[in-house]
Amino acid sequence: MSENNPDGKRTARERLAVERERQKASERRRRTLLVSAAVVGVLALAAVGGLLAANAGDDDKKKDTSGPVVTPEGAAGKEGLAIRVGEDSARSTLTVWEDFRCPACKQFEDAYRATVNDLTKKGQLKVDYHLATLIDDNMGGSGSLRAANAAACSQDAGKFAPYHDVLFQNQPEETDDAFADQDKLVELAGKVDGLDGAAFEKCVRDGTHNSWVAKSDRAFEAAKLRGTPTVLLDGKDIFADQKNPLTPAKLKAAVEKANG
Repeated sequence: MSENNPDGKRTARERLAVERERQKASERRRRTLLVSAAVVGVLALAAVGGLLAANAGDDDKKKDTSGPVVTPEGAAGKEGLAIRVGEDSARSTLTVWEDFRCPACKQFEDAYRATVNDLTKKGQLKVDYHLATLIDDNMGGSGSLRAANAAACSQDAGKFAPYHDVLFQNQPEETDDAFADQDKLVELAGKVDGLDGAAFEKCVRDGTHNSWVAKSDRAFEAAKLRGTPTVLLDGKDIFADQKNPLTPAKLKAAVEKANG
């Protein structure tokens, strides 16, 4: 190729430019591969870390619920997994599956508390409460378990109904595992006359009913219920018919009709 040939020079420059672009592209690919490998490594470590954390949580839960199943005083239903409020002679039965960390459960309680409490006091309705730990299972933590244990401890003291209401009235945000703090659960007992005492506090701190709560939660899972709260009136899901939604007035009318 002659140095005096402009076309030859352009061709050489073009070849050099193409080669440089090829090298740059190769370098970009190499960097991309290195970055991708690093990202995959970080994600793998995060996955392992998450798995270890989850397993650690499972280990903690197993440890907390590894003791003997101690059924609360006066528990009712199959295998003693329900805490009953109201007279056994009441003609209507409300079956409620709840989690003390569950926001939807709080909404149900806030809307229906006055009606349910009134009907139970009149002897027309009995309520079988079943306790679950769905939020602990889904979001981590132990607030559902420990609050349920504390509620079972309040049942031993004959104070379940008022303490149950206090827990929902003071429910923390769903992401705040405040009920895992046993001091908080003992403090809330001070809002219930006659509950805040040495026996209740020991029951709470010892996790006396933890294994019973775990057994109740396994029953909840085995029943394949749609979630918490699940509310049945005389065996019928009263929230299933969205075209005819339940109201406190309708619940009261249905119970009064059954007692008529």
